[in-house]
Amino acid sequence: MTPPNQQIAIAADKQEIKKVFNKNIIIKGAFWFALITVITIAGIFFYTNTGNTLNALTHISYKYIAICFLMLAVDLTLGGWRNHIYVRKLNPEVSAWVSFRANVANMFMGAVTPAHGGAGPAQIYVYTSAGVTFIDSFAINLINLGATLIFMPLAGFVAIMMMDTSTISGIIPAMLRYGFSFFLLFLMAFLLAFWKPVWVGAIIRKIANGLASLFPNKRRDLTKWANSSYSGINKYQQTCSVILKQNPSLFPLSLVITTLLYLNKYCLQYIILLGLGVNASLVQVISIQVLIQFMIYFAPSPGGSGFAEVGISVLFGRIVPNALLPIFTLLQRSFLLFFPALIGAYVVINLLRKDSMKKIPATAKSKREMSESPFS
Repeated sequence: MTPPNQQIAIAADKQEIKKVFNKNIIIKGAFWFALITVITIAGIFFYTNTGNTLNALTHISYKYIAICFLMLAVDLTLGGWRNHIYVRKLNPEVSAWVSFRANVANMFMGAVTPAHGGAGPAQIYVYTSAGVTFIDSFAINLINLGATLIFMPLAGFVAIMMMDTSTISGIIPAMLRYGFSFFLLFLMAFLLAFWKPVWVGAIIRKIANGLASLFPNKRRDLTKWANSSYSGINKYQQTCSVILKQNPSLFPLSLVITTLLYLNKYCLQYIILLGLGVNASLVQVISIQVLIQFMIYFAPSPGGSGFAEVGISVLFGRIVPNALLPIFTLLQRSFLLFFPALIGAYVVINLLRKDSMKKIPATAKSKREMSESPFS
């Protein structure tokens, strides 16, 4: 049986999931994501326009664009399968299609919330709607987050070693430092929470005590937050440990799938360039895309909008002609984010619609019971 403190922590986490997976938040995030993206791509178009940009559209090789759609299908399949290797062990009745839907919902909510803040909650929401327990859904999300946190800094270091960074200046070095700082901070927090949850709990309680001395009237709320946070960390750490101990091959397999997933994303840019008639070094293209992905993962704008387009125009501007740069930027963002996000939006809207349909009969029943009450 789950201890009371852990039940409180889990209930608080469920409440946070509901707050993020909210129609108003989604509409607001989608609006800002679209606005920033349109403004930035329009800016790139006007800044680099040589009069040949629109003419360049007629020279796109649609054979390579078709290959990009195949690689997009591989991307979405790998993303879903990375979660499903755990789900099929914990709940064999849940189909791979549910994991596919959870992955695209993750991508959509990551696109409309800053720093991918809504990605995990969307994935958890889809799984719990399909019958997976909240704790298992949360644990799967944490384990795969750990795989990403391990892969991305390593890929970033390799990319920096493989490419010539001597000519990179301006905002890019600051964005790289920002990305490295956040990845290392989250990786350290993840490792500490997994291997030394007691230490993390002690740190949280010290922070709460320090804040309580500054804000005495908030002492009770801060103490409650510290206790529920510690209980939650303990519960999820135990769940993750049980999953990984019972299935020791799953985390290495998750790392392999994560590597293939991102390599497929990185190579997709190379195919886009071939479709535009640009011959470039595959290693350089992959290295540049690694750095862009690394810089925007925790960007403060929805889906990294603005930051991604600027990063693409600066880094790929060294190998892509000015006339093709706006088209390449649009195609790159479309295949990596816009198309998956559109599919994810369909999944999320359907889930919200089904939830609202469930609430209508419940509300009607409640009103009917009140009207039939002898005290009404």
